[in-house]
Amino acid sequence: MSAAGQDGGASRSRNSIGGSARFNGPTVQARDIHGGVRIESAPPPPPPTPRQLLPVPAHFTDRQDELAALDRLLARHADAGSTQPLIVVNGPAGIGKTTLVSRWLRRHRSDFPDGQLYADLRGHVAHGPADGPADGPADPGDVLGRFLRSLGAWAVPVELAEAASLWRSVTTDLRMAVMLDNAFSAAQIRPLLPGGPGGLVVVTSRHRLTGLRLDGAEFHRLRALGPDAGMELFIRGAGEDRVSDQLPAVRQVVDLCAGLPLAVCLASARLAARPRQPVAALADALTPDAGRLAALEVEGEATVRKALDASYAVLGPEAARTYRALGLLPLPDFDVRTVAAACAESLEWAEHRLDELVEANVLEEIGPDTVRFHDLVRVHAHDRATATDTEADRERVLRRVADWYLKTATEAQRRITPAQLTLPRDYAHPSRLTVPFTDEAGALRWLDDRRAHLMAVLRLAAERDWHATAWQLVDAMWPLFLRLRHYDLWIEAHRIGLEAARRDGHREAERQMLNSGAIGLSAARRLDDAAEWYTASLRAAQEAGDARDEGQALLGLGGCHYEAGRYAEAVPYLNRAVTTWEECGYRRGVALARVVLGEVALARRDPERAVACFARARTELLAVSDPHDAARALAFLGRARARTGDHETGTAQLAQALAVFTASGAVHWQARTLEMLGDTARERGEDPAADDFHRRALALYETTSPADARRMRGS
Repeated sequence: MSAAGQDGGASRSRNSIGGSARFNGPTVQARDIHGGVRIESAPPPPPPTPRQLLPVPAHFTDRQDELAALDRLLARHADAGSTQPLIVVNGPAGIGKTTLVSRWLRRHRSDFPDGQLYADLRGHVAHGPADGPADGPADPGDVLGRFLRSLGAWAVPVELAEAASLWRSVTTDLRMAVMLDNAFSAAQIRPLLPGGPGGLVVVTSRHRLTGLRLDGAEFHRLRALGPDAGMELFIRGAGEDRVSDQLPAVRQVVDLCAGLPLAVCLASARLAARPRQPVAALADALTPDAGRLAALEVEGEATVRKALDASYAVLGPEAARTYRALGLLPLPDFDVRTVAAACAESLEWAEHRLDELVEANVLEEIGPDTVRFHDLVRVHAHDRATATDTEADRERVLRRVADWYLKTATEAQRRITPAQLTLPRDYAHPSRLTVPFTDEAGALRWLDDRRAHLMAVLRLAAERDWHATAWQLVDAMWPLFLRLRHYDLWIEAHRIGLEAARRDGHREAERQMLNSGAIGLSAARRLDDAAEWYTASLRAAQEAGDARDEGQALLGLGGCHYEAGRYAEAVPYLNRAVTTWEECGYRRGVALARVVLGEVALARRDPERAVACFARARTELLAVSDPHDAARALAFLGRARARTGDHETGTAQLAQALAVFTASGAVHWQARTLEMLGDTARERGEDPAADDFHRRALALYETTSPADARRMRGS
């Protein structure tokens, strides 16, 4: 390139192109062009077909059911043929979403000859400060730029809408798969959807991304590895020779990793880095919740803690508070009322927080209005609560939930056994939430559905020395034990309740625990233990001058002798109970004692006396509004009448009692009544009917009374 001289009159340098010169590529000419000059720009070579999927780890294990499920989703779209498939694979951190989808798309490489694109949308990365370095989820415009350039489009528009339009145009006729990994939101995905029906988009996310339903998405939630697959994954990572003789300990480690592939891989890597460490030592390190996440850390690797920290970091403040609160609770799962109680908020507020946490895949839905943590997520939530919230705040969360369960169980008790004396209740944090039932049957269903939760709260109260809460909760659970006969829980609860009542210095509660606990021991055929508890109750009642409790202990001792077949010894205790209760005016107690006296009369082959006892007892129980025990007296009355030869009346009364028990959900007494109907039918020579009644009774005994089931199978 040349310029004129500084003095204007000097000679000039020549700058010219002439003749048949040809130039390829960018060319600049600053002065004259003359002659037959032709300028050409050769097109750049086309880019290679993009194959951007991440490699699949060599230890990828099993997941055949998951791969088949994705195949079915793809086939369903292929049959429809009208729209481009959009599949969202979601699940919690570390569950193996990226590896699974990478493996699946590699299996379908031939279906997409125009390429397979990949982008990490960084949905698990929290936003940084406004004036800090670029951070947070990937910008769709940046991703579109990379995708378009990989397909040969060098001039990418700056505006997102224009870039998305170009992307759809370029991909209209392409058969191409796009994997969008670690997505944060539906809004992040929509600009990245290609044009035309021949492609496939697969999104992975720790969030549910339910908003993509509007875009025709299909959803697949990735579950934890099964025990066998977890074992295989661990053995591959640690080396079969290393662990083949330690398989029970390997299974324990895999169980503690709760089916999370990331956790299993980290555990096997930790073991591989310690050649002399037995697998049992690793299991011991993982067993305490407090150290489990720390034990799953390997230098230079993404860890379970980091993955869960990232999921937690993108939660909103209220969702994060809820996450921490639920992490403190010793419950297997949660419903909206538990969440509302824990956070002292409304049901509507709790529903929104649960939706957020389910959408973020830190909670999983397992039924209507029921969610739970993955086990390692629960450990993380507890750790975050311990690190973030004060001891006083954590205590309040636990007490609020304990009080909610106590209040609700007490209301269930009031609806199911209204005639029973209920001891006073003490609440540190009274709840304004409504109970989730409106009638007796609903109350019993709630108690049964929540029995594991009630026991967990009871154990929590005992551990924290909330003595009054502990024994009051046992007292409130009485209808559950009485109606459904969960003997193991009945006995455990009353051992806890008795100790709590004694430590609380509440003598009346102590006697209540002794009596109701002894009933459970007797029902479980642990008659000697039951007699010991009743004897202690009798002594305590006499010392306190409490005639009602004294009568209860006498009734129990008489019942123990009856169950043991010692009828002559039973009757004096039962008669003393009648006298004691008559003197203090406790009509219900008198009637209950007469029921057992009727059972003794039946056992002694004196059905006429039995009929008199049961008839009188039923009249009294109806008068004091005790329909359950009145139905028990009616069932026995029917059986006694049948034994007198009046089978028609007896069968009708048994059927009437069965209807009451069926309506109330009293499964054990349904079984007892069916057995009596079967015995009555057998006596009448109606063997097919007898067999049917007995078969139905046995099926119910299997779930409520194994001892009775064994007795019936042996008869």
